[in-house]
Amino acid sequence: MHHSLRFEILNRCATTHARCGRVTTPNGSFDTPAFMPVGTRASVKGLLPHEVAATGSQIILNNTYHLMLRPGEELIRRMGGVHRFMGWHGPILTDSGGYQVFSLSHINRIDEDGVTFRSIIDGSPVRLTPERSIQVQNALGSDIIMAFDDCPPGTDPADGISDTVRLSAAVDRTGRWLDRCAAAHERSREQALFGIVQGGTDLALRSRSVEQVCSIDLPGYAIGGVAVGEGQEEIARIVTYTGPLLPADRPRYLMGVGYERDILTAVRAGVDMFDCVLPTRNGRNGNAFTRSGQIRLRNAQYSEDQGPIEAGCDCRACAGGEFSRAYIRHLFISKEMLGPILVSLHNIRHFQRLMLDIRTAIAEDGWLQLVEDWPVLAGDGSISA
Repeated sequence: MHHSLRFEILNRCATTHARCGRVTTPNGSFDTPAFMPVGTRASVKGLLPHEVAATGSQIILNNTYHLMLRPGEELIRRMGGVHRFMGWHGPILTDSGGYQVFSLSHINRIDEDGVTFRSIIDGSPVRLTPERSIQVQNALGSDIIMAFDDCPPGTDPADGISDTVRLSAAVDRTGRWLDRCAAAHERSREQALFGIVQGGTDLALRSRSVEQVCSIDLPGYAIGGVAVGEGQEEIARIVTYTGPLLPADRPRYLMGVGYERDILTAVRAGVDMFDCVLPTRNGRNGNAFTRSGQIRLRNAQYSEDQGPIEAGCDCRACAGGEFSRAYIRHLFISKEMLGPILVSLHNIRHFQRLMLDIRTAIAEDGWLQLVEDWPVLAGDGSISA
């Protein structure tokens, strides 16, 4: 196994591709399947690092593109790297900036060498190439770094149909860019480089991308270009097909997903790592995840509700009965910052509790009990009240 990362598989499900494991990095270990809270700008919004850790989170994600723009990777390098800079003592994964090829497509230009953006800060041109992305991530010092890929829309928003020509070009460009990323990587003994599989909703293109990306021996591999416009059934079809194609002895990472049912489907397809902005983004808007679905705490029905966000939850916002739904609703209506903090803490803990129960289900083949304990897994994760 690669010097920068060790992956041990501790349990395998007898009836699915699911497995439990442990990933060890220079800055600590994390159990898989793992959910990574997103700290885009070296901060999980509104939460202190020790509060994030107290939710059971063992690894977090930072964003290369945003940290490159502000405060700049060289400043972070001079400050001792991103772990020291933000006060997080566990593993960190940085994405490559490739997602911004998709999310900022209206202000970028792609060519064979890389992508030219307009800075979201001042509008100035920003050039990001495979080599530049790796250079920035090497300077940041994260434990797992992602290859710079071409992430196209999964479907055309106008008609819901994939652009096969664009997807095919992105698959091959992602393969060529991975070669350049691997060649540019200067800290392979300290940082694990993961390749990313593209292909949109076209399973033949997914196979081609797996073949290209996995032809390079890397510490781990990811499924990208998912949850960029597809429905839940399409996400399941792509992940169920692609997950088992990736090397079984390496961590498999599904990028940017997602809702509870999506995570469960991917775990059963053999995926080990997940990240998503939903827990904190929804938390800042007063939407709380529960085992039965999301609830909108700003709704008037909670104005005199003395119960916690979720009975039985052991998070700091729920345990001890200090903070009622009525009080949290008041915080949001009054625009007090404590409201988003409490619901974000609860939401992250919700996903970590889910991962704990999923790991138990894998070890004990207890899928029926899992769905019984988590009714949201039988639904779509939408607002329930």
